[in-house]
Amino acid sequence: MFKRQKSLASERKRGLFSQRATRFTLRDDMRNFHFLSKLVLSAGPLKPTPAVKHSKTTHFEIEILDAQTRKQICILDKVTQSSTIHDVKQKFHKACPKWYPSRVGLQLECGGPFLKDYITTQSIAASSIVTLYATDLGQQVRWTTVFLAEYTGPLLIYLLFYLRIPCIYDGKESARRLRHPVVHLACFCHCMHYIRYLLETLFVHKVSAGHTPLKNLITSCAFYWGFTSWIAYYINHPLYTPPSFGNRQITVSAINFLICEAGNHFINVMLSHPNHTGNNACFPSPNYNPFTWMFFLVSCPNYTYEIGSWISFTVMTQTLPGGLTA
Repeated sequence: MFKRQKSLASERKRGLFSQRATRFTLRDDMRNFHFLSKLVLSAGPLKPTPAVKHSKTTHFEIEILDAQTRKQICILDKVTQSSTIHDVKQKFHKACPKWYPSRVGLQLECGGPFLKDYITTQSIAASSIVTLYATDLGQQVRWTTVFLAEYTGPLLIYLLFYLRIPCIYDGKESARRLRHPVVHLACFCHCMHYIRYLLETLFVHKVSAGHTPLKNLITSCAFYWGFTSWIAYYINHPLYTPPSFGNRQITVSAINFLICEAGNHFINVMLSHPNHTGNNACFPSPNYNPFTWMFFLVSCPNYTYEIGSWISFTVMTQTLPGGLTA
């Protein structure tokens, strides 16, 4: 009997001990869970691992045909979508050295317009294979060369007539007749006009880096040089007659000529530095400079001032060729 009571007491102690152990483990588990929860919350939301994006570069295959014979010249492969027509011309020149980039004109179809150098291949590609037609544009010259030749010629030609060289005028007649003061003033105004042109071409105007056919240079020079010879011949001729209204006509016309030349220069400077709003270039607007107020009346005052200069020069010298030049 006594042994049974001892065994029952020992079993009760074991049960109480096991209950206490269970309680302690539950408390420890709760503490661990609470600590883990705080740790997770303090770490913030779980961020998924960013997926690695593999950029896919699209390449085109460009087939170049002769625009006249329709025969294949070459095929350019691995041309990226960001490549421009200028880049295509460079690759074409490497594949076929006889086709110079400045002389090549590329078209999407025969008889169509020539593609500009800044156009990308992606904008003209309808599929992965692009067909272009190549045309030899002939001898090309830079636009800067064209403008310098246009303006240097009149400057030198007028001075030759002003000096009255014997091969142009009769030497005896030139020596016998003295020049009128307006002849000297006209030479000054004419030279100043074309010197301004030359300086603006070099330092003001943003001339395109492209090329133009040689025939355009010949045509432009023929116009400028021809009209200059016509004007200079009459003004510097020994039998030249001065303006009808004398010094008043000369003075007013000369002042108006200088005003138009100054206005033309200031407008060209404004046009070479347009205002930018975002990615778009805004048309210049009048400012504190009085010469820019002409924008209130016309869109391109530089042409208005140019016409005013030649009209003033015509009235000052009273010669018809100067008015036809305007």
